[in-house]
Amino acid sequence: MLEKDFNVAIIGSGPGGYVAAIRASQLGLNVVVIEKAEIGGVCLNWGCIPTKALLRSAEVYELVKRSQDFGIETSGQTLNIDNVVARSRKVAAKLSSGVKFLLAKNKVQIIKGTGSLLSNTEIIIQKDNGEKQEISAQNIVIATGAKPREISNLAVDGRVIWDYRHALRPKVIPKKLIIVGSGAIGIEFASFYNSMGSDVTVLEMQDRILPTEDKDVSSFARKSFEQRGISFFVDSCFEVVKQEKSMISLSIETKGKKEKISAHTVLVAAGIVGNWEGLGLEKIGINTRAGMIVTNDFCKTNVENIFAIGDITSPPWLAHKASHEGVMVAEIIAGQGNVRPLKTEHIPGCTYSNPQIASVGLTEDKALEFGYEIKIGSFPFLANGKALAMGEDEGFIKTIFDKNTGELLGAHMVGSEVTELIATFLVGKQLETTSEELIKTIFPHPTMSEMLHESVLSSEDKVIHL
Repeated sequence: MLEKDFNVAIIGSGPGGYVAAIRASQLGLNVVVIEKAEIGGVCLNWGCIPTKALLRSAEVYELVKRSQDFGIETSGQTLNIDNVVARSRKVAAKLSSGVKFLLAKNKVQIIKGTGSLLSNTEIIIQKDNGEKQEISAQNIVIATGAKPREISNLAVDGRVIWDYRHALRPKVIPKKLIIVGSGAIGIEFASFYNSMGSDVTVLEMQDRILPTEDKDVSSFARKSFEQRGISFFVDSCFEVVKQEKSMISLSIETKGKKEKISAHTVLVAAGIVGNWEGLGLEKIGINTRAGMIVTNDFCKTNVENIFAIGDITSPPWLAHKASHEGVMVAEIIAGQGNVRPLKTEHIPGCTYSNPQIASVGLTEDKALEFGYEIKIGSFPFLANGKALAMGEDEGFIKTIFDKNTGELLGAHMVGSEVTELIATFLVGKQLETTSEELIKTIFPHPTMSEMLHESVLSSEDKVIHL
């Protein structure tokens, strides 16, 4: 029989919630997870995982189309979008099943339903069958994630106007697609649909795409995407001119100039807002700001015993941040000593487009803004033997160091598999490495990781292969 009183109750089973639950259980706490939808949350079922499965299919399709570059003759390539989508759903389902297994293995109880706070120790749960259940917990963790930000003049209908859920399950590939927003989500879908044959246009209000990335990466990525046929409007705003059952027309204004464009579909990828409606936050006085729950460095809200983690809180809104917050909160609740807050400058950002983008730490502009004297290193994929052998010679690695101390301040990269390569610099940031230590590190040959080494060498005017 399900227990009523718990050490920890977690609302939401995404990468923050389920990780917090497992870690809390490992530490001997009695844990319950409340989930109204799929176990694993949006990231696993409707975000990170299925999008990466789609992008992998696009990558394979692009590789097959240029197989002659590798001495392989192929013919009659056929794209089956139903099978592409089915594979992505299968991957997501497999991982969701895996999370259920892990929760069961760690003796975490699960209640299916929508949780709402009655107090700082009580939750009422509305189940799908209409029943209600009240439970109590000494500590409550809110991990309800976020949903797409709505745009007033673009009401999502699933037909002409999509959000990410519709983009993950297309029945047909739109001939023309407009994407509003050039952050990671917008760019990943732009890359996927461009590979699938759509004529893609991306709209961005700020003055460049991928506005949180280093300016050199942003500029390089835009040129690369444009060479693939993706069009961009930056520093722009728009209004809907006409919307029909299978077509929409927008008027785009950029620096005083207007242009009309039409498409079969518009994908809204203009950010997220927290899922806090119906949680009862106002009832017990939890502070919110701009659609997000306000927390301190240890994910504590202003109400005793209540924590909030992941996309319901402050940016960056990333699954790996949520997971680490989940572990931190579980250890705080369990009374573990020496628990340290996350350092946002150590949190990597990854965009799994073609080419990929990855970064950690300060951009060049931010480093200068903060008053650092800096040394910058850079190394192109074109000069790396492994990249040439793989037929992936597009991209570069950029590193930023404190001129006075040699501290690694930031690393920014664009190109094949940079979302894997970034891990070396993540460890370096955590260990407070210097350019001298990285230079003395022996990297294996031939590998793409040698470019990391050469970029650091470049910052000290010691580059070898350029």
